[in-house]
Amino acid sequence: MDLKELLLLQFIAHLCLDYFFQTNKLAKQKNTIGFKSSFLYWHGLACFALAWIFSLQLGFALAAAIIAITHFLTDGFKLNLIKSKYFGRYAFFIDQAIHLIFLTIVVVLFDKWHGISPSIGVPINFKYLLVITGYLVCLKPANIFIREVFKVTQIQVSSDNEMPNAGKVIGVLERILTLTFIIVLQYSAVGFLIAAKSILRYGNNETLKTEYVLIGTMLSFGIAVIAGIIINFF
Repeated sequence: MDLKELLLLQFIAHLCLDYFFQTNKLAKQKNTIGFKSSFLYWHGLACFALAWIFSLQLGFALAAAIIAITHFLTDGFKLNLIKSKYFGRYAFFIDQAIHLIFLTIVVVLFDKWHGISPSIGVPINFKYLLVITGYLVCLKPANIFIREVFKVTQIQVSSDNEMPNAGKVIGVLERILTLTFIIVLQYSAVGFLIAAKSILRYGNNETLKTEYVLIGTMLSFGIAVIAGIIINFF
């Protein structure tokens, strides 16, 4: 294992922590009452555990503790950021950027001062880790990212005739298919997928709703395409 693989493992741990191991309800509670949230403290402990486990080395305990503490403090003070007149709408992006910056700094300094020496002799393949990361990003994180982009740009359209969460499921499926097609270099299949969705979803006279769906679709496909390009690059 080298630095880039440890960084990627820690990023996967972060994805699991912030997107798959907490519900929207618990995340909202954390963002609403900050340090008064009991879940925030469990979240901090889970951050330490995941960072340590995904490092695959016992000597990473102190680094994992630092990552957990900075994650805990960032989430705790996020309430103040949300209430900010100028930065409130960007709270999600600022919060995630701070988490990733601290995570990167800690891992780089750990490599410099301690060195990377896995306690478990498990072969790590960087490209396989990238593929796993790409698919993880295309699931719940991408849905939340797109939702926050709409929130920042203040785009909102009522959708009384739509099934609850249907858009999320469609988005996940299209990103998984798009990423798979790009990894296996079947770019024409991506074009067919976009064309098929265009025919099915945009054949109506509701201009505002059509534009809303189009923006979401382009963001969704964009995430999968960028993930696929990065994976193929390495």
